[in-house]
Amino acid sequence: MALCCLLLAAVQVRADEGMWLLPYLQKLNIKDMKAKGLKLSAEQIYNLNGTSLKDAIVIFGGGCTGEIVSPNGLVFTNHHCGYGSIQRLSSVEHDYLQNGFWAMDYQEELPCPGMSVTFIRSIEDVSDRILPFLPNQPVSTVLCLFPQPVQWRCEAFL
Repeated sequence: MALCCLLLAAVQVRADEGMWLLPYLQKLNIKDMKAKGLKLSAEQIYNLNGTSLKDAIVIFGGGCTGEIVSPNGLVFTNHHCGYGSIQRLSSVEHDYLQNGFWAMDYQEELPCPGMSVTFIRSIEDVSDRILPFLPNQPVSTVLCLFPQPVQWRCEAFL
């Protein structure tokens, strides 16, 4: 019986997730997104040379993403991205990991030394400058093979 239920559920469940390439949003995703109720245009979400939602996305800490959600700089991110900072701010008296924290005003906010957000200024396709130096393998494989200074040079282009 359990096997039948599992098979029936597998037939009805469809994954529709993954990484969307923003430059191709208009071509690949916007029609489906509109059908599901999206009110924004593709240009409002991603406009390479203009203001769009992409400008609210930041690199949070060491590599997570975050979103600026207020004119005062309030950032949302996933719990695991801020876990280390939450842990460092916690104490026996104030276990923020267990109980959470709510600042009622700016004076009550707790600074997180060393935590930063980085705004992306531009996204540029540098394939034509990088590909001639790479063997015919996926880039992720190639970067693992290159010595560290070459990886840094590649990252400087990205």
